[in-house]
Amino acid sequence: MTVAEVFQEISAADFFYRNRDIAGFTSPSRSIYSTIRELVENSLDACETGGIPPDIYVRLLHESGPLDGPGTYILRVEDNGIGVPGDVIPSAFGQVLYGSKYKLRQTRGTFGLGGKMALLYGQITTHGEAQISSSTNPKQKITEIGLRTDIQHNKPIVLKKKTRPNGSHWKGTIIEFKTEADYSRAMPRILEYFKQTAIIVPYANLTFVDPRGRLYHFTRGTSVVPPAPTETLPHPYGVDVETVQRMLKLTNAKTLQEFLRKSFQRIGDTTAIKFLKYAGFEIREAPGKRKRKLSKKEAERRDPKNLPAEDIVRLVNAMKSYEDFVSPDPTSLSPLGADLLATGIKKELGINDEDVKNGSAYVATLQRKPATYSGFPFIIEVGIASGKQIESQGKILLFRFANKIPLLFDEASDVSWKVVDQIDWRGYKVIPGETPLAIFVHVCSTKIPYKTVGKEFIADRPEVEHEILNAIREASRNLRIYLSRREHLAQEKKRVDVFEKYLPKVAQFSTKLSGAKKEPDIQPLLRSLVKYGVDEGKEKQE
Repeated sequence: MTVAEVFQEISAADFFYRNRDIAGFTSPSRSIYSTIRELVENSLDACETGGIPPDIYVRLLHESGPLDGPGTYILRVEDNGIGVPGDVIPSAFGQVLYGSKYKLRQTRGTFGLGGKMALLYGQITTHGEAQISSSTNPKQKITEIGLRTDIQHNKPIVLKKKTRPNGSHWKGTIIEFKTEADYSRAMPRILEYFKQTAIIVPYANLTFVDPRGRLYHFTRGTSVVPPAPTETLPHPYGVDVETVQRMLKLTNAKTLQEFLRKSFQRIGDTTAIKFLKYAGFEIREAPGKRKRKLSKKEAERRDPKNLPAEDIVRLVNAMKSYEDFVSPDPTSLSPLGADLLATGIKKELGINDEDVKNGSAYVATLQRKPATYSGFPFIIEVGIASGKQIESQGKILLFRFANKIPLLFDEASDVSWKVVDQIDWRGYKVIPGETPLAIFVHVCSTKIPYKTVGKEFIADRPEVEHEILNAIREASRNLRIYLSRREHLAQEKKRVDVFEKYLPKVAQFSTKLSGAKKEPDIQPLLRSLVKYGVDEGKEKQE
């Protein structure tokens, strides 16, 4: 007997409900980490878009179940960002794959999925609802909505909606909902996440209250917020046939030359004409020549919307091989900057300017010039720190960031670790396992080459790997000088300690042997040793 196969369609919400592991919601401990991370990053994006120094409050309250295992918790996340319009709240928080991330610009989120998955996970583990409060204007009322997600149809279900007076003139968003969590196992990762976020976002105030009532506060080190990233047009090297086909359907351009000029970045008339000749297309528009009026039939034939499929493929293949396009525009990116990165590193490692000045710590940061991979611009920022403030735990500490997101999992699979592991650190006077050393790598791009949906590690793209390697080497250039001076100072201090220990005894014994009544004054000799030993090393280091 033959059994007929049954075919069916499922919604995006249903797909991720069935496959939530690929988004980082694998267990109660990993899920609460992913939930806090996704919601905090949405809050940071909302603040930075408006140029607002973030003030983010996170509270995790235990409701039921054991404290040392999976249980039910209430999570509340508050921010002072730009807020979400009341009519958008249901879809923004209750419909999977709906959001503001689907533009070509630098964002923390990539798929517009994380925040919704956090609420969806809370719903499927506790059958609870999410309470969303938001205000986009301090002078307008606050909108409050209770909602759930219709998983089968990927639709928001609004359970209640009301507005209330905004007496405190507040602007921002508050999210509160129940979720299953294992905080006891997730605690180290969550605290490390906040610490590293405070490094890469030094202009933010972060407050976290854990289920035991312990308060963790990470104070901002500066109020300077980098300019928000801007949306940009795609680059010819970064598109495929499907993308160009969609662009052609939406364009209002009348010729291919006009289409290229309006739809892609850094393409002007001259470049468009040269490229079309290279690709073997007839030039429909010649600058400086008088245009004749086209018949309706000619206009339809020349309309880019009517470009045949084989010509679209030919156009895209030519884009991949044409070498005279100008590199992608990096001005749409919003890197942290060397000064802000140094501020974050010093603030969270407990290093002050005096430590750097007197040589007890070393901090170097730099920002590389913009580069590109596959038509996407990216910027690498690197920091190097060494000193007694760093608890190395017998290895080089690597802090990885992508678009101002800390990456905590799967370090060994990341391109940054591959680079760090291949460098011969002995050439920089670094003794593996002994020299305290921390390395900070920040990749900033309109499209981070993540290997997984969970956004935990970056693929080893040759262009990215090359830039990271050069950045670390450049930042480490003075590290050998610093460590050599530290070694010299340690040797001199050891030498002075020996003299301080034995000179008094030598003076005492020599006085007895010579029969002198008074011991010689050894202080001038000790002062000369200090002057030409340790102090001299300090002066050279400064």
